[in-house]
Amino acid sequence: MVDGLAATGMAECQNCGGHVTEVYVRVFTPDSVDEPQVCPNCEDMTRGRDGVREKRT
Repeated sequence: MVDGLAATGMAECQNCGGHVTEVYVRVFTPDSVDEPQVCPNCEDMTRGRDGVREKRT
């Protein structure tokens, strides 16, 4: 991994390991973070107003 990017040149989700685009990282992560904590593929976690949390059932 180089500068927070996987060998594919795409960032990885810290929760599920899924690949996310640079645009997703730029929009949904703080400037100081290279890899998102959750992504749209995460079935068990979601972004909330107060950060990342488990999805409600």
